Amino acid sequence: MATSSSDLARRAAGEMLNFIDGEFVRSADDGCFETFDPTCGQPYASVHAAGEAEVDRAVRAARDALDGPWGKLTVAERSALLFKLAARINERFEEFLVAECLDTGKPHALARHIDIPRGAANFTVFADLVRNVPTESYRMETPDGAGALNYGVRRPKGVIAVICPWNLPLLLMTWKVGPALACGNTVVVKPSEETPATATLLGEVMNEVGIPPGVYNVVNGFGAGSTGEFLTRHPQVDAITFTGETVTGTAIMQNAAVGIRDVSFELGGKNAGVVFADADFDAAVDGISRAAFANCGQVCLGTERVYVERPIFERFVEALKARAEGLKIGLPAAADTGLGPMVSSQQRDKVLGYYERARALGATVVTGGGVPDMPHEQAGGYWIEPTIWTGLAEDSPIVREEIFGPCCHLRPFDDEDEVVALANATDYGLCTTIWTQHAARAHRVAERIDVGITWVNCWFLRDLRTSFGGARQSGIGREGGVHSLEFYTELRNVCIKL
Repeated sequence: MATSSSDLARRAAGEMLNFIDGEFVRSADDGCFETFDPTCGQPYASVHAAGEAEVDRAVRAARDALDGPWGKLTVAERSALLFKLAARINERFEEFLVAECLDTGKPHALARHIDIPRGAANFTVFADLVRNVPTESYRMETPDGAGALNYGVRRPKGVIAVICPWNLPLLLMTWKVGPALACGNTVVVKPSEETPATATLLGEVMNEVGIPPGVYNVVNGFGAGSTGEFLTRHPQVDAITFTGETVTGTAIMQNAAVGIRDVSFELGGKNAGVVFADADFDAAVDGISRAAFANCGQVCLGTERVYVERPIFERFVEALKARAEGLKIGLPAAADTGLGPMVSSQQRDKVLGYYERARALGATVVTGGGVPDMPHEQAGGYWIEPTIWTGLAEDSPIVREEIFGPCCHLRPFDDEDEVVALANATDYGLCTTIWTQHAARAHRVAERIDVGITWVNCWFLRDLRTSFGGARQSGIGREGGVHSLEFYTELRNVCIKL
């Protein structure tokens, strides 16, 4: 059953549908699940789950749009629509802000500064880039002396399955949808079951600006044995892009092997921060504080391992402790909120489990380690304290495993070789931060740490034209700039005999 009317009323009444072929669609069997407000732990919407029939319909709609009106547009026409799309997101900025924060519990101040602006920018950056990216051409000699000309042509890859995480729902979804559409593909998006609201709202905006039906589709549901598996196994899906945990990435890669579909993965991390004694001390404390505690620590690029040069170690621990204890834990809309709740009860319980293990392993709990007292109306929410530890061995699960909460472990180091070895002692390789005012040292250490992204004297500073991705178990491939275009297009060679 489908309806083409606006979904605003349904969302206001606590109902979210799938978005397929330009229409909002109920599940065939009316199968629904609840999504929860993290600030109070109460359900706020009923979400229609997409079964195998709805997933098949979404993929076929995407295929029809690819072969139909969307595929017939010029690059300039597609780009113009994506600029209109970004403008409309900004016009409905407050709606996206409320939807994003209701799903995630993150502070409005954070989402207003990062999530919603980036959600719009992900369309304009790639719409502009795709109009200006060159392809290769070569003049070659031939035995008859006439020669030949070879040149490259980029064509869309096809129907792209976009599997999204719950920590930055709009930003990371449009980070994939933006370049995919700019390159002429169509998409079927599966948002996290925890955070479906902004993907649903974006469907409304797609219709408002005239994106043809079937170009953007949303199927709600879970992963293994459910919507995600139906989508990644579908034979008419040409490529799969996923951001999330490494275990899920492994399962998706197994599905992608059937039919030899291309994959782009940004997976987990256990990122190191390195603070040298000559660093700008206040800037380093500020940067590590944000990297450890922003978005309640639910950031794949966050810093859970901090190595501080011994002469400033004790001072740094005390300063970071003061920052953590100064974070105001509160409701998203409050202007002074520095830390919201975790996204779900399951995620909070997982992180609290690590808090308990740290104590059992003999960690020194510098601050935090539990659940804050909250007013009665928020008592059922998924609140947790920002936490700092010292004193654990490097082979501790607290130091080795990705926790994905507002926490970090600090350890002193004595020289460059030691800290490089410590930073690289992980199965992951997503990112690192280095804090030093010694330029030569910054270059040396950055080159030796085995990660996809290194920040020096900053964190989370992104130029969307640059490569983004991780090494080892942190992912496959690169996103950003031309690197995204390489995934979302097939490069063909044309050889013309002269």
